[in-house]
Amino acid sequence: MIEWKEEMKIPAPIEKVWSLFSDEHIKRIMPNVEEHTLIEGSGAEAGSKHRQSYREGKRVETYIVDTLAYEDENNRKHKRIRFVLGKAFEVMLSFTLERLDDSHSKLIYEGHNKGVNFVGRAMLRLGSEKANNKVVQEFLQRVAEEAAK
Repeated sequence: MIEWKEEMKIPAPIEKVWSLFSDEHIKRIMPNVEEHTLIEGSGAEAGSKHRQSYREGKRVETYIVDTLAYEDENNRKHKRIRFVLGKAFEVMLSFTLERLDDSHSKLIYEGHNKGVNFVGRAMLRLGSEKANNKVVQEFLQRVAEEAAK
């Protein structure tokens, strides 16, 4: 299993950063997502489900994203999602925003990628921790860049 927890101070108001995680803007921070369609719930609550398609090179994977937690308070925003990718990996992601002041927010990005079968576990063992850390850092940077627009 690969796990991570990273934080970044973002020079943007919490509401502006949080809007990037909405259904309407998710492709701005996750550009490989080709489809993100609400299929159950409101999208802004725990229990919501989305059908999502993600392109990796020439391959497109489609899966169901379950929203496990959703919190939208003035000083704190939180969303936790789970999906199974390629019948091999369980991916759990958590995005937490904290208001630092009127023009700065802290993003806490954490998650895990766990093999759900032999193939998934073997592929994770062969993967590089350095490569995973690069993906995490690129995601944080993309959120900061989009929030600055």
